[in-house]
Amino acid sequence: MSLAAASRIILLATVCATAVPSGAVAQSPIAYPHTRRDAVVDDYFGTKVPDPYRWLEDQHSPETARWVAAENKVTFDYLATIPLRSTFQRELTRLTNVPRVTTPRRVAGKLYYSKNRGLQNQSVVYEQSTLTGAPRQLIDPNTLSPDGSTALAGYDPSPDGKYLAYALSVGGSDWREIHVRRLSDMHPLADTVHWVKFSGPAWTRDGRGFFYTRYPAPARDSVLTAKAINGKIYYHVIGTPDRDDRLIYSRPDRPDWYLNADVTEDGRFLFITMNHGTEPNNLLLVADLGHGARPAIGAPIHVLYGGNDAEYVPLGNVGDTIIMQTTANAPKRRIVSFVVTDTARTHWHSVVPQGANVIEASTLAGGRVVTQTLEDVKSRLRMYSTRGALVRDIALPGIGAVGTMSARNDTPELFYSFASYLAPNTVYRYDFATNASTPFQAPHVPFDASAYETRQVFYTSKDGTRVPMFITAKKGLTLDGSHPTILYAYGGFDISTTPSFSPSVAVWLEHGGVYAEANIRGGGEYGDAWHRAGMLDEKQNVFDDFIAAAEYLIREHYTSPAHLAIHGYSNGGLLVGAVEEQRPDLFAAAYPGAGVMDMLRYDKFSAGIGWVPEYGSSSNPAQFKTIYKYSPVHNVKPGTCYPATIVTTADHDDRVVPGHSYKFIAALQAAQGCRRPTLIRVETNTSHGYMPTDKSIAQTADVWAFTAWNTGMRQ
Repeated sequence: MSLAAASRIILLATVCATAVPSGAVAQSPIAYPHTRRDAVVDDYFGTKVPDPYRWLEDQHSPETARWVAAENKVTFDYLATIPLRSTFQRELTRLTNVPRVTTPRRVAGKLYYSKNRGLQNQSVVYEQSTLTGAPRQLIDPNTLSPDGSTALAGYDPSPDGKYLAYALSVGGSDWREIHVRRLSDMHPLADTVHWVKFSGPAWTRDGRGFFYTRYPAPARDSVLTAKAINGKIYYHVIGTPDRDDRLIYSRPDRPDWYLNADVTEDGRFLFITMNHGTEPNNLLLVADLGHGARPAIGAPIHVLYGGNDAEYVPLGNVGDTIIMQTTANAPKRRIVSFVVTDTARTHWHSVVPQGANVIEASTLAGGRVVTQTLEDVKSRLRMYSTRGALVRDIALPGIGAVGTMSARNDTPELFYSFASYLAPNTVYRYDFATNASTPFQAPHVPFDASAYETRQVFYTSKDGTRVPMFITAKKGLTLDGSHPTILYAYGGFDISTTPSFSPSVAVWLEHGGVYAEANIRGGGEYGDAWHRAGMLDEKQNVFDDFIAAAEYLIREHYTSPAHLAIHGYSNGGLLVGAVEEQRPDLFAAAYPGAGVMDMLRYDKFSAGIGWVPEYGSSSNPAQFKTIYKYSPVHNVKPGTCYPATIVTTADHDDRVVPGHSYKFIAALQAAQGCRRPTLIRVETNTSHGYMPTDKSIAQTADVWAFTAWNTGMRQ
């Protein structure tokens, strides 16, 4: 039988209960590629752990390449049989084909932002002199490579308005090269700064150069897998080769700590933050550069707060006074100020005290402090004086979430983006003088949201914890358990999952689906304690919260196991992989995208070393026992009927290397105890966080059509 014929879906009038759970769709068997099993076994403190698919970690192996090609063929043959696939792609294209902009930054009196006409693979960078003036195109990254494989990874104008530094990456890799152009005529300079990662340029106010973080050059055959360790802060002078860049700061005693540099708006202070991987707590150091127009690049660096006992995030300064956001004695964050020569906590001045709700973000704007708080995962903006007096609330366009904020301390305005599940992301400019927000180049998405509604509910997790969840569906929905439903969550790294608009969700709703997002522990929705309740040895709480969300949707008759799918990406992919193994009976379909699936070896590759504070490491005996219990690669049970599963990954993903997904799907295909498909879709010349628009639409349509078909959506 050909692969195409083998992947064709056959609907049966009756279902064999021993092969397929009651209510599920029976399907023809799929002829998966043969995946070689080796006899590799690791010994973790006396526990022998087989790793038969270790060979799939080698991204440069011809055998791995042949396996990927064969798996992709099976996947695309299967997807070609789904009638809704072309419909989803067409409708996603329609909803994506809308002009949209990023939140602008004001530099040297001008506005800088990116804009996509609709279906451009990458957004184009523009400069605009006034709010209503004609934009000037600066960089069109779509001209850098015909297939969009060279990504524009960021850009930063110099404070004097003379230069534009911009970062490029191959396939969207975390590795970046920084280039420079003269803004007056966009003439490219010879400057090329290599081996930059997790960093952008931090310009000195004189525009002479910038600070950045550079890592040692990896071996040629390990560019995408080499551990991200031993980063150092350098200063690059415009017009000089990067080999001459000045080393500013390094910590060889802490190789797995991330170093980042930032310069205050007035150019007075250089701040250096040090984080142990993704741990939110940090060390804060400072150098007084003196006068911004004549910075002392070699100024001595002093430790302000070196205990790694809290977050210390400087917002900026007013003369000698530093204004800082912190979790010190405030797990939901507060804003304080202090004089740089007197850093004693007992002498801090309280600007915004800790409140009942977590401060998600804050900024200095027009001589004020603006905070964005999350009140049961819904945004609220407030303005304070730098001495701590509440000035006013800033009215938002509705109930939803603020995305990015952009402001200057010397300009009385605030740019912010805002969205909900039913309202597309829109940039607004808030004017301090008029106390009004006006849209900045608002998008016009052809989606009628009036037929739908979003409800926030609260459910109880396994240990009694109250967890919020948003459910978006058609108004007047009949709760009879029949509706194809997608449940999404993230649950990690102190990242809050807030309301946002997605064309894929809009298409799902238009086809009668229900969409739910659970704000499970591990995120930052309720502050530091919420995060820590879902990390390290508390990680099972994350899975329990997600399972409880699914049980709520079933109990309240939004859906049933035959119609329920779970989605997650990255850390959320780990979540989906672990939960579909722990409770395969609850779900018809699962999408673990680019997940951290091998918890015993993740810290051996690329950025993984930075996640040890979040997950723990198999090199620690106690932590090994915890992560081994849920590691998706190691908890597949042969003969179990797992949900229909589609995995996605990218060949240039150097954050969660594709070996995670390869090993997981190989194990799942070998263990699957029923005819539900277990597929992997591998994209080329893309990465963990970057994908050109055309490839993004195609992959999204495939994942959501797969989900639709396997949850019973037929039209």
